[in-house]
Amino acid sequence: MNKNVSKNKNQKSKTGIKKYVPPFISLVIVFILSLSHVAAVFAMVGEGAGGSDWQSWLWKIVNFAILLFILLKFLTKPMKDFFKKRTELIEKSLSEAREAKELAQKALKEVEEKLTLKDQEIERIIESAKQSGQAEHDSLIEQGKEMSEKIRQQARTNIEMELKNAKAALRAEASGLALKLAEKRLRERLTEEEQMRLLEESIKRLEG
Repeated sequence: MNKNVSKNKNQKSKTGIKKYVPPFISLVIVFILSLSHVAAVFAMVGEGAGGSDWQSWLWKIVNFAILLFILLKFLTKPMKDFFKKRTELIEKSLSEAREAKELAQKALKEVEEKLTLKDQEIERIIESAKQSGQAEHDSLIEQGKEMSEKIRQQARTNIEMELKNAKAALRAEASGLALKLAEKRLRERLTEEEQMRLLEESIKRLEG
């Protein structure tokens, strides 16, 4: 497909060259001849018309006019086509340059927008990380407070239990000491006969 397109383009370009080469060659030849005739005419005019043949002079003028007519005939259309194509080529180049500039500006704008979005996304991520870190920090502080309160409560409970146990132990010990002390004092006050009587009464109560 690409080979056929390039082949057609080459054929068209060769055809265009063949179309315009002969007229341009003819125009170059005619232009050179016309310049030579013009130079001859001006030379004759400079020497003076008195010493020259007027018919030869007239023939040169007619020849120049014919050459000028041929020149204009062959030059007008090719030159118009040439300048037209040249103008179209310039306009096309300018249009392509404008399109390329617009595309470049559009691409640059898209890149700038993407960079702006990336910056906003980065800022959002940083802010989210800060908020998440702050929330985690607050959560850890709250958990620490709760744990500290639980430890304090448990310590209070343990202390209260220890105090109760200590008080109970003290009471038991105090009761034992009081009983021993009372027993000691009672023994000291009672005689041996009274102690035996109290012992017998206690045995009878237990048996009854």
